[in-house]
Amino acid sequence: MCKIAILTDSTADLPSGLASEYDINIIPLSVVFEGIKYIDDRKSIKLKDFYRKLKGSKDMPMAAQPSPGGFLKLYTALLKEHNEIISLHISSKLSGTYNSAILAKKQLDNPGINVVDSGLVHMGCGFMAVEASRLASQDLDAPDILKQLEIFKKGIGSYFCPFTLDNLIKGGRLGRLKGAFASMLELKPILTLVDGEISLYKKARKWEQAKEEIVNAVKADTAGCDNIVISVGDADAADEADAICGRLMDEVEPMEMVRTEVGIVVGSHLGIGGLGITYHK
Repeated sequence: MCKIAILTDSTADLPSGLASEYDINIIPLSVVFEGIKYIDDRKSIKLKDFYRKLKGSKDMPMAAQPSPGGFLKLYTALLKEHNEIISLHISSKLSGTYNSAILAKKQLDNPGINVVDSGLVHMGCGFMAVEASRLASQDLDAPDILKQLEIFKKGIGSYFCPFTLDNLIKGGRLGRLKGAFASMLELKPILTLVDGEISLYKKARKWEQAKEEIVNAVKADTAGCDNIVISVGDADAADEADAICGRLMDEVEPMEMVRTEVGIVVGSHLGIGGLGITYHK
């Protein structure tokens, strides 16, 4: 049994097999949509069913972070079987999840609980959780793991390509004027993360061009690097994601390719048809 428990949240969009392989615990966020609360655990509602509902609705799902009480309960359970916890979460600039975790840590007053604001979302946070688990299995102590994670994080890059801007605008992730301007010109934005916030990387005229730009960006970012791992996630756009996987396999030749799906919280903002490509080197 590992002395350090690794915890992340559902916005990491970790495939269940990967979470199980690395013994990563996941605390789910939730969304309220059309008056119904859905837990982001892929059990409360199947992803295809959720995206079908989203496609046919004008409502914007409202995401909710886990409560401090939810963290308190999970931390207490984990500490019965582990000496310490490393709790890695979505950027605090995108969600209140980190703050809920901090409140629970304060209530338990246990120095063995290490809460980390990843500054990331989707598989960027997921890759950090996998790396934390890998380091913990080597019997490193928590301070050393946290130092190593800071170095590891520098090699992570993410690109997101929404098929439409509707949900990003409604969810407040893009300024309304910028969104309206982009919609009028039928532009396809390529987004990335800068200092924990969603930022515009580049604009493309058409969807095919946007995908081309993402592939080129990943190739440029990882040129000359060995041991690259890439994840490709989709919000109900499996065929598009599979095609990009094929190109990246041929042109980047990563050590490992991870296919995942964008969960209901991240997907509510990214929107149907959106793609998320993350790498670490």
